[in-house]
Amino acid sequence: MSKRVYPRAFSFNQVGVIMKKYILKRVITAFFTLLAITLILFILMQLMPGSPFNDEKLNDAQRASLYAKYGLDQPIVVQFFKYVFNMFRGDLGVSYKISKNTPITQLIASRLPISIGVGFAAVLIGSVVGLLLGLLAAFKHDTIWDTLATIISVIGVSVPSYVFALALSYQFGFKLKWFPMLFSAKDVIGSSVLPSISLSMFTMASIARFTRSEMIEVLGSDYMLLAESKGLSGNKLIFSHALRNALIPIITVLAPLVVDLMTGSLVVEKIFSIPGVGSLLVNAIQSNDYNVVIALSFIYSAMYIAIMLVVDILYGVIDPRIRVAKEGD
Repeated sequence: MSKRVYPRAFSFNQVGVIMKKYILKRVITAFFTLLAITLILFILMQLMPGSPFNDEKLNDAQRASLYAKYGLDQPIVVQFFKYVFNMFRGDLGVSYKISKNTPITQLIASRLPISIGVGFAAVLIGSVVGLLLGLLAAFKHDTIWDTLATIISVIGVSVPSYVFALALSYQFGFKLKWFPMLFSAKDVIGSSVLPSISLSMFTMASIARFTRSEMIEVLGSDYMLLAESKGLSGNKLIFSHALRNALIPIITVLAPLVVDLMTGSLVVEKIFSIPGVGSLLVNAIQSNDYNVVIALSFIYSAMYIAIMLVVDILYGVIDPRIRVAKEGD
């Protein structure tokens, strides 16, 4: 007969130590993951056909001179460690072709804040509206409100963001003239409204669907019946117990969407003429500008890993059982 193992009781100080170890482990893992991604990106760029110096006007001697100038004639191992060393100093190299000899940090500095601004607004709109829509559908389960919320969610998931962008641009930009049709640096907030709403639709629909399904499951669980039997009701029951238990899968869904939106959508950027990083990445790939491709891919990866690190830490904050269980593994 096997001996039953009971969970340990942790003091406040022990929980604090566990939380610190929990965060430290994930920070170290995130660092080495990012380093591995950088190595893979570097190798893939070397395997890509073509060269940044494909100009027919250049002869072999001139190409060799350019390769020597930028250190591309050195072994890949030397190039990689030199790149990583410079990267940690904040030097991402220079552009070979898009804007010759211009520091990549300078190219990105003027574009990344715009993409992040529009993407952050889209995440905020999509998350808030999706959460409210999902809660409405869960609380009004099997009613006309549930059906309406489900239809809106299906439309948001099924219709591409550029269709919403075109429709919003025509209706509110061209006909009603409430917002600018094209992005303007003189009116960043006003010209970010339509692209942000367009990008937020998929996030809104995804969050609404998951919130609805998770809340319905939580509201019907034995855990909630026990809480109600103890006299809990109203907002405390909903927000402190039901919503908290439903947040973990919702955050899991939201995390990758955050990075996708904050790094921009190329089609939506084209429709509203947004000078973001999406168009820069496409131009860099088309012209074999290796440094720009690696730098943007590195930034995308770093943002994704950072978001997932925050999500992993949030897991432990929302539900302490997760960090305790992982620490005990």
